[in-house]
Amino acid sequence: MSAYVVFLRERTLDATELDIYARQAPAAREGHDLTPLAFYGDFEVLEGPAIEGGVILRFSDMQAARAWYHSPAYQAARVHRFKGADYRVLLLDGIGATPAA
Repeated sequence: MSAYVVFLRERTLDATELDIYARQAPAAREGHDLTPLAFYGDFEVLEGPAIEGGVILRFSDMQAARAWYHSPAYQAARVHRFKGADYRVLLLDGIGATPAA
């Protein structure tokens, strides 16, 4: 069953640090099966606090998502995300196919 990592950027703190993160984070994808579903495109906040943008990544399951997030390559990039902006990051378990009615 798929799992999703959702990044919601709330506030930029240091654009230079975010640039470093943006250069390093793609390397963390190597060896991990993930699919970007949304990547800082057009958005509209319908409820809750404002955000500057968001990303949704799909993984094969929760274990694969956790393996990517806790990988040394992503942990090294993440340091720059922490310095660059305030984010909310969620890991969500997907649901299986709904049976036909």
